[in-house]
Amino acid sequence: MANVLPYRPKAGEIPTDPGVYRFRDAAGRVLYVGKAKNLRARLSNYFAPLHTLHERTRRMVTTAASVEWTVVPTDVDSLQLEYMWIKEFDPPFNVRYRDDKSYPFMAITLGDEAPRVIVTRNRRISGAKYFGPYPKVWAVHETIDLMIKVFPIRTCSDSSYKKAMASGRPCFPGQIGRCGGPCSMKVTIEEHRAIVDDFVAFMAGGDQRFARDLTARMREASAAMDYESAALYRDKLQAIDAVLNKSALVLDDAMDADLFGIAEDELAAAVQHFVVRGGRIRGVRATTIEKEIDIAGADLVDQVLQRAYGDAAAADIPRHVFVPSMPEGADELEQWLQDRRGKRVTVQVAQRGRKADLMKTASINAQQALMLHKTRRTSDYVARSQALTDLQEALDLPEAPLRIEGYDVSHLSGTNVVASLVVFEDGLPRKDQYRIFGVAETTDDTDSMYQVLTRRLAHLDHPDEADEPVPDATADGEVVTTRKRPRFAYRPQLLVVDGGKPQVDAAARALADAGHSEIPLCGIAKRLEEVWLPGEEYPVILPRTSEALYLLQRLRDEAHRFAIVHQRKRRKRDITSVLAEVPGLGDARIKALLRHFGSVASLKQATPEQIQELPGVGPRLADAIHRHLSSG
Repeated sequence: MANVLPYRPKAGEIPTDPGVYRFRDAAGRVLYVGKAKNLRARLSNYFAPLHTLHERTRRMVTTAASVEWTVVPTDVDSLQLEYMWIKEFDPPFNVRYRDDKSYPFMAITLGDEAPRVIVTRNRRISGAKYFGPYPKVWAVHETIDLMIKVFPIRTCSDSSYKKAMASGRPCFPGQIGRCGGPCSMKVTIEEHRAIVDDFVAFMAGGDQRFARDLTARMREASAAMDYESAALYRDKLQAIDAVLNKSALVLDDAMDADLFGIAEDELAAAVQHFVVRGGRIRGVRATTIEKEIDIAGADLVDQVLQRAYGDAAAADIPRHVFVPSMPEGADELEQWLQDRRGKRVTVQVAQRGRKADLMKTASINAQQALMLHKTRRTSDYVARSQALTDLQEALDLPEAPLRIEGYDVSHLSGTNVVASLVVFEDGLPRKDQYRIFGVAETTDDTDSMYQVLTRRLAHLDHPDEADEPVPDATADGEVVTTRKRPRFAYRPQLLVVDGGKPQVDAAARALADAGHSEIPLCGIAKRLEEVWLPGEEYPVILPRTSEALYLLQRLRDEAHRFAIVHQRKRRKRDITSVLAEVPGLGDARIKALLRHFGSVASLKQATPEQIQELPGVGPRLADAIHRHLSSG
């Protein structure tokens, strides 16, 4: 592979001004769009020696055949132009968004002659004002039922409205008093529009003036002994209280803000957008992002905000925007938002108080959404079948790997070394076939991997030796001995090790020495999600949206989790067994020592004075613990 790209511009050709750049392939398709305060400085990163680039950045620049740029006057202009081009060209190497379409919205059709309120999932109704999304359809209907008691606006269909206006007979909601639209003959179109405006104003911020106004009217009617009107105002006031109580006050009641909780890994990210108006959460928007090129942290926040507000109306942009980390060029982002809103906008990190608590809630929801997204992909039958087919093609396997075994090694500073074996069959975990190996003596992780695979492969050649007699009881109580096929007698169709080239080479040696080089092998490196094959100089790079990569990632993570769990159990068991030999040291104090020092090695390095700092450990007991560990 050439280390210099043929289309690389000369250094003096790239300006140092702010601007937006586009990478194109040989057919002219835009592959990636980015912005920069200094085009020369940013583009030079892409034309560094190829071996120093992130694997996915390397794949993008080697796929491209040209790069072009457009200089703009300010950083704010570059941000706007980047958003427009990403929307226009939909570049495959920019992040891909998958909006959660399952949640319903409340919409007020302001473009109609007599606007109505409806429940919809359609976000493209011309002139409509949206509120939500809501978690359930019934939650929207319940809110509407309460709101039309206070603001009796139209709820009937367009056909019913037209028929009522033509016939002069009110629609059914108008006949039963659930609509104050013009067809009920109670209000004019202009009066109805004023009620709709109040409805929108209340939903946009929970305006307390409506509650104060109704309270004053109720008291006036009561003082005038107009109890029927007072009861009507009372019912409306209760409806307003019910709507407000359904959305707890999470920030100051005068605060309008958006909070973005983000959870991400190498392949994907989940965004939870909390819409807070009048101090209350008015809606939550969920988005899943498929990453293709290396983007994380502050850069991802920048892209998320562009997506959220690129097409937003001025009224939908709040005064405050809270994010998990500040994007580069936050000042330009604030200016861009201010230009769109017409008023000042601040972008900041929520660091303390109720804002930080709400940000933590949003982040937890994002983590759960990301986990659910990954779980759904790997548990879906079509996705699993596609993953196995993609693996077969990418790794050039003779057949789809219906049985895959994953291995990982875990240790604590070279002690308590354990290795895990996890099994996936037909793309799903078989937890009944998981296994933990203890490694007594080893030089490093590659040696541990070699030992573990050698031991496991031995069962393929001598399956009968692994059969354990299993006593079973018959119906009449007689005990008989049966033999079960050992789980290690099944030949895997793919071995996956956690790690890169060194771990794969160690596993390949074990396969060769065991005489099973016919079993396919690969390794997956966590940092860059590279897939390594034996004897190959460069890794296989699977697309980030590939079902095969999701499967390998989940297999690797499951092997790592299983190894860590048992390594911690072994460490706890070891420290407990050593300390149990000290006279006068009971279970409670052993647990306290374990929590404080974490390992026998750390405890051995502690002085008697440091041990004595623990509650319930006196000078004599501390000396006894120190002597016992020192003598061992």
